[in-house]
Amino acid sequence: MVFGFNFGDVSDGGLKVAPDTLPDPEKDIDPARISCGQILKLFFAVAHDPTQLNRQGNDVGMQYRSAIFHVDEVQREVAAAYIGQLEKAGVFSAPIVTELAPLDAFYEGEDYHQDYAALNPTQPYIACTSLPKMDKLRRYFPDRLKRSVT
Repeated sequence: MVFGFNFGDVSDGGLKVAPDTLPDPEKDIDPARISCGQILKLFFAVAHDPTQLNRQGNDVGMQYRSAIFHVDEVQREVAAAYIGQLEKAGVFSAPIVTELAPLDAFYEGEDYHQDYAALNPTQPYIACTSLPKMDKLRRYFPDRLKRSVT
C-alpha cells in the first residue's frame, strides 16, 4: 500500500509532512476484492472516532478530521447513505462529523511515511495509537487481513 496526502502546496517538490495519510485509491483499492461498503465498515469501526471535529483523541487540527475522499458521485452517495444508516441506528453517542469531499489529487508520501508503523512499532504514537487499532482490526475483521507468509 502506498501512503500519501491529498492537499497542500506541492510547488516546492512536496510537503515534508503528509497532513493526511491515505492509501492511493488507484493502486491500493481493488473493487473486485473489497467493496466501498466494506471499506466504510472498516473505516467507521476501527480507524477513528467520526464524531470528533478536527481531532482524534489528543491530536488536534484539520489534518485529524474525519473525512472520506470520493473519486465519483457513486462513492459519495454510498458514503452518505452509510453515514445516514449509522446515524439512524444511533451507533455513536454524538453526531457523525465526517466530511465528504472529492479526491482532486493524490501525492505519494515521502519514503519515511511508507510502512512507518511496521518499521517503527516502538515509536510512542504507533505503540499507543496505531497498534491498538490493528489489534481491533484483527479481532473484528480477521477475514479482511492478508495472511502472513512464514
